[in-house]
Amino acid sequence: MTPVAWMVGPSLAVWLGAMALFGVQTGVEVFLGMIAPLVVAVSSWVAIERTYRRKPAGVTAIMMGGFAGKMVFFGAYVVVMLRGLSLRPVPFVVSFTGYFIALYLVEALYLKRLFAGTKAG
Repeated sequence: MTPVAWMVGPSLAVWLGAMALFGVQTGVEVFLGMIAPLVVAVSSWVAIERTYRRKPAGVTAIMMGGFAGKMVFFGAYVVVMLRGLSLRPVPFVVSFTGYFIALYLVEALYLKRLFAGTKAG
């Protein structure tokens, strides 16, 4: 299974499970807590992997630029979700934090494999 599939598949499965267990309103809040970390983690993985395949020395620049952009984006995203859309904080924050940590753990493990020279997918 590819890194993107390992990020997307379990994320969607957990979201569907939360929707089934806790209802539509909580499901929407869990989805909104999931979607930003998922899209950003998948995008950053694809950018890093492509850069590594073409020019391994360019990975650090991609990661540093991505880090700065992610800080700004995630800060703004959380503010918009909580203040702009008036989501309930607990389901959104638990979802956002859980997905953020899990997705970046998956990305870190695949980066380790990539940098070790093994096939990352």
